Amino acid sequence: MKTNGGPAASGHSAGRRGRRGGRGGCAVLFSRMAQRKYLQAKLTQFLREDKIQLWKPPYTDENKEVGLALKDLANRYSDKLGCCENEVEKIIEEIRCKAIERGTGNENYRTTGIATIEVFLPSRLKKDKKNVLETRLHISGRDLRSKIADTFGFQENYIKIVINKKLLQLGKSLEEQGVTHNVKAMVLELKQSEEDVRKTSQEEEEKQNEAELKEKRIQRTKKGLEILAKRAEMVVDPETTPYLDIANQTGRSIRIPPSQKKALTLAMGYHEKGRAFLKRKEYGIALPCLLDADRYFCECGRELLDTVDNYAVLQLDIVWCYFRLEQLECLDDAEKKLSLAQKCLKNCYGENHQRLVNIKGNCGKEKVLFLRLYLLQGIRNYHSGNGEEAREYLNKARLLFKELHIDPSKVHSLMQLGFTPQEARLALRACDGNVDHAAIHISNRREELAQIRREEKEKRRRRLENISSLKGMGYSARAARQALHQAGGDLDGALKILLGNPHMWWLNDSAPDPNSRHRESPSQEGIDQLVYMGFDSAVAEAALKVFRGNVQLAAQTLAHHGGSLPPDLQLPEEDSSSTPSTSPSDSAGTSSASTDEDMDTEAVNEVLEDIPEHEEDYLDSTLEDEEIIIAEYLSYVENIQSATN
Repeated sequence: MKTNGGPAASGHSAGRRGRRGGRGGCAVLFSRMAQRKYLQAKLTQFLREDKIQLWKPPYTDENKEVGLALKDLANRYSDKLGCCENEVEKIIEEIRCKAIERGTGNENYRTTGIATIEVFLPSRLKKDKKNVLETRLHISGRDLRSKIADTFGFQENYIKIVINKKLLQLGKSLEEQGVTHNVKAMVLELKQSEEDVRKTSQEEEEKQNEAELKEKRIQRTKKGLEILAKRAEMVVDPETTPYLDIANQTGRSIRIPPSQKKALTLAMGYHEKGRAFLKRKEYGIALPCLLDADRYFCECGRELLDTVDNYAVLQLDIVWCYFRLEQLECLDDAEKKLSLAQKCLKNCYGENHQRLVNIKGNCGKEKVLFLRLYLLQGIRNYHSGNGEEAREYLNKARLLFKELHIDPSKVHSLMQLGFTPQEARLALRACDGNVDHAAIHISNRREELAQIRREEKEKRRRRLENISSLKGMGYSARAARQALHQAGGDLDGALKILLGNPHMWWLNDSAPDPNSRHRESPSQEGIDQLVYMGFDSAVAEAALKVFRGNVQLAAQTLAHHGGSLPPDLQLPEEDSSSTPSTSPSDSAGTSSASTDEDMDTEAVNEVLEDIPEHEEDYLDSTLEDEEIIIAEYLSYVENIQSATN
């Protein structure tokens, strides 16, 4: 199931991912940090297995100072790990201090109600020590954001806070949002502090001037997706109105239950927008979009989530985003998300990808997802102190990388034939690197998609014609759409539904004043026409009042109901002196309405710019980032092995 845009969304193929920036100069430092995190996780594991409580004697005395027994413990564990005893002792002491600090915080919370929140700052800031904040939980999200900004030197309006994998809502209290004592809060920075800006070069300072627009971009994304989701529930002219469509793995549109369609459209829209930010390495903006996508996916049925790969890909993207933000420790359920992704992929693709092969004829392209899955499982295991499991997953990722790596000269050969780099990569992986087969694969797929688009266009054209026919009979576009949906697109069936449910006539496109129908006086000419058809004069007048003078609708309804008006459409006695009035503000609102429409168009276009043209864009990757990270983490694992030998 993929997200597709209308014609206005075309022409935006995915850009190639570049190699990771900003890591070359600090590779040694990052390696040391990674190995230290591994040692910390491994020592925590040993302490848990040996049921050692560092905050109690003999490791901590009555003054909460370190006991002599800790040195003996460090000696034992350093022999077990083959590491420097001083380094092990230092890490164990850090673990002991954190345990005491946590115990003190727990006691303080029980007696005073003041909770402790562990704050994880952006990776550019030093994280030599644990950052904590004390607060009461009845304060609002806005108050917490303000506290964090003041304490750690941020500009309040240019940070977002993520707690429990959700964006902190400013207008609600922490208690209402499920924030508890000892929770972890991650700070996403949209703009650096003014002091940091002054330290940067002129080029970076100019770049910061654009940072103020990031929050507006997020808000426009929300607005644009809401508009597109609403259009997904309608039938619009694809030649003039951009829309989002939901298609299966072959590219054909599929029917989704109305109760789930809006949530699914929003989920997929936010996911695509988040992926676009991921490609641009704007991880701080990508994460809120991905978390919103996760929230909307959870509103869809479990059955749907278990049978489409979109949800699995989203879980991988969320964990990847936390990893690239260097905040994996904030994601307590990374293992759960990766397991969920693995389960969804298996359900969707079948055992050994058999279902996928039956549908598409190959599974080469989808193996990219499994490479990312194995890589993230390896990273997670490494940071959890599970060296052997990390090695196993990282080696699986390395083997897949070798299988999926593409010879650049082959991509160039296909580009010479007029194909895009993205088409070339996807086709070469589908055809096991055979250039001739890949060229045929791309040509066939282009023709298949062209045929599908022609069929979908014709289907929508017929549906628009049917809506026009019903509108010609006096029904609103909204009523016509609903009736056609219930009738499965059959015009005669839709008309029977409308005649059998005359109240559907009130499903107007632009919510009118509900009392306006009581004020309209039908023309004598309309009454005479209905009387001429054989209807009672009083009944004819009442019917014309209901249908606002529409003789055709009044006649159809009276004929369908044996010459009388259904009880639910009969009007109560009304004040005959009531007359319709025109609001003086009607014309005054024209200018502002036009401005709002322009803003809506801008918001929609900004979303559509990031909707990829190729339906398999999410499977396309140069794997350059993955290649570097696999090598990095395998080197960390090798260092562990060499240290213990």
